[in-house]
Amino acid sequence: MTAAAPTADRLLARVRELLAAHPPATTDRAAFLSARFDAGLAWVHYPEGLGGLGAPRSLQAVVDAELEAAGAPDNDPRRIGIGLGMAAPTILAYGTEEQKRRFLRPLWLGEEVWCQLFSEPGAGSDLAALGTRAVREGGADAGDGAGDGGDWVVDGQKVWTSSAHTARWAILIARTDPALPKHQGITYFLCDMTAPGVEVRPLRQITGEAEFNEVFLTGVRIPDAHRLGEVGQGWAVARTTLMNERVSIGGMRIPREGGMIAPVAAAWRDRPELRTPDLHQRLLELWVEAEVARLTGERLRQQLAQGQPGPEGSGMKLTFARLNQEISGLEVELLGEEGLLYEDWTLRRPEIVDFTGRDAGYRYLRAKGNSIEGGTSEILLNIVAERVLGLPAEPRDDKDLAWKDLAR
Repeated sequence: MTAAAPTADRLLARVRELLAAHPPATTDRAAFLSARFDAGLAWVHYPEGLGGLGAPRSLQAVVDAELEAAGAPDNDPRRIGIGLGMAAPTILAYGTEEQKRRFLRPLWLGEEVWCQLFSEPGAGSDLAALGTRAVREGGADAGDGAGDGGDWVVDGQKVWTSSAHTARWAILIARTDPALPKHQGITYFLCDMTAPGVEVRPLRQITGEAEFNEVFLTGVRIPDAHRLGEVGQGWAVARTTLMNERVSIGGMRIPREGGMIAPVAAAWRDRPELRTPDLHQRLLELWVEAEVARLTGERLRQQLAQGQPGPEGSGMKLTFARLNQEISGLEVELLGEEGLLYEDWTLRRPEIVDFTGRDAGYRYLRAKGNSIEGGTSEILLNIVAERVLGLPAEPRDDKDLAWKDLAR
């Protein structure tokens, strides 16, 4: 199928061949997923041999719909969302052929969970100010010259790391040359979370859960073969990750009246005694906004099918955060005294990040993190202003200073 880009009909034919050879009702889940990957039907726009067929990205929906209708198992995308939405597209864009073949298959199959080691206690919104240090073994700093081979030794602390307690691998950015300005002295790595010196500690959130973690890196050795991209070019690589992250958070595919608006609309229909004219008006406004956001997400995915994600993902992520907080607040108000109840505050370390699960109190509290994770709303407003609207950038007096000379 390399002579021409596969058409929808050819992809459907390949799906039917897969289903005939591996009937979902009688085939082991892992065996079916492996066969799907090998057939190029995992992510059809990826190259052949890496789970794809070099097809237009828009045809993935055709494949997914056919497989879902046949009762085929999926790869549990919510459990491996960081790998699928952030690590995989970055590895595809910057990885060596060896890295792509080593990491993409087990990532898509769900055999290896990924997390993201980006944010730090002193580098959250200003991510480029990060201080986690990576030094080439033997004392040669990464910024001193090119060349491959050897190990890097990493020391530092990361924070707000979703799924670190279940992850096998992490995407990591670390400072490799403190003498350069903060955006220039960073290198991107693939970090083994089982390596000596990696310590994961739970961060209990306002929900009672600890889906977030803090990660301490003490003398962690990373082989140069697990460096992604060129030395010192980590910020450019990280931007690819961040753009994909915002699309994966803000542009999730949901059905009409799905997501956070669903339980509120259901409560409104089922509990007429809770209704007031004011709540009715507010619900209508938020329902319309949620539907506009859903349709905008569909358009964003269509644009994404034509190329790489752009700053529009930041706008969608902004909308996602605001709507979730307003809708969950309306739900708690609608339920009155019931809305003040909380199901369970037992410490959990869940495998899946659930934005809409459990009860109204959980949804209300969990939504508070939506304006922080994946880029704070304030930072995303700057991105939209500068890169979408073309407004002048804010003055930055630290842009050309060496990171080691910055005030901290």
